[in-house]
Amino acid sequence: MLRERQLSARIAPTPPVQIGRPVAADLIAVLAAVTSGDPRVLTIQDQRALPSGPFELAHRSMQSGLRAWVERQTRLPLGYVEQLYTFADKDRGGGEQRVISISYLGLTREQPASGEFEASWRSWYAYFPWEDHRVGPPPVIEDVLLPRLRAWAEDSFSARIAHDRWQRAASTFGFDRAWNEELVLQRYELLYEAGLIPEAERDDAGDAPRDPAAIDAVSGMGRAMILDHRRILATGIARLRAKIKYHPVVFELMPETFTLLQLQRCVEALAGRLVHKQNFRRLIEQQELVEETGETSQDTGGRPAKLFRFRREVLAERAIFGTKLPISRA
Repeated sequence: MLRERQLSARIAPTPPVQIGRPVAADLIAVLAAVTSGDPRVLTIQDQRALPSGPFELAHRSMQSGLRAWVERQTRLPLGYVEQLYTFADKDRGGGEQRVISISYLGLTREQPASGEFEASWRSWYAYFPWEDHRVGPPPVIEDVLLPRLRAWAEDSFSARIAHDRWQRAASTFGFDRAWNEELVLQRYELLYEAGLIPEAERDDAGDAPRDPAAIDAVSGMGRAMILDHRRILATGIARLRAKIKYHPVVFELMPETFTLLQLQRCVEALAGRLVHKQNFRRLIEQQELVEETGETSQDTGGRPAKLFRFRREVLAERAIFGTKLPISRA
């Protein structure tokens, strides 16, 4: 009998925890496009915020709420959307209210934006200047990041901590190994921890008002964003860079018809890396991802190039084991 009581006590349901502060849910969109070989993100508030709004009782679902906010703020309909990540760090809302943000990644083709806010498109490399390696490592890595991260590592309480800090910096930024384009979020968070980006300085100062343009000019570490929107953008870029290697989402960013060179340039823009032209085309052909339209493009600056279209039926054909669109490096 005693044992039964003990077991009963063990499995008794735990009473719900009373939350002292209110909790709000925020919906945030990382809406990406590629225009003329430039990966772009839709922004509001002087290009320092991502489209967002609170999840309301009137919304049928979180995704429908997101679509409603984006269309209201930018007048742009959302096409392809997938849930990205939920951010629930303490005090991320900057006030008494606990704010949980559910972020989404959307893919589209760039269109003029309007709406309640002054929405505009901006290259995501304006926020992460160290991420574009299409013409080699950006000068900011060697000229700015390497000495600042080395100084941060050496400014430690012990040799072990200094060693650990430098190992993390060297591995994420490719100082001692090959560059990994998927570590976008890890690089941003390391720079935040090292206090090298405007958001870290702002948060340490209690979000004291300062001229945003002055912060950008002094730091040279990319354009700052409100709250943790740049962290959310880093998460979206990392997800997309990983996903284009195993699922043909890149075609969501392409026009109805395109040349293979345009497709290659789109992949390179997203990855921040060049691909091997022949290997890339061989992969596309082997996986039967595209089909010829029978037409050609004259806008090549040289010989007319064949136009292709994406075979959407491939999504149904290969839904079980994926389509594999890896980045092939030269």
